[in-house]
Amino acid sequence: MTTGYMTTAEVAARFRRPEATIRWWRYPGYGPASIKAGKHVLYAVEDVEDVEAFEAQLRAEAAELAAARTTVTG
Repeated sequence: MTTGYMTTAEVAARFRRPEATIRWWRYPGYGPASIKAGKHVLYAVEDVEDVEAFEAQLRAEAAELAAARTTVTG
């Protein structure tokens, strides 16, 4: 079985964020799960569920913020 990996740059491109943001997310354990191979940090391509779960979390957070704004301003 062949497993592919994404680099921090590729994950940053997927989320349209600077690489520094992806590294910052990794520090408190936020963002998609990563592995460290020596000095390289990688994200498993096959672990799509993890990336999709993180994307769902971002959508839920955005919906919460939008609901809070509506409650305050409405």
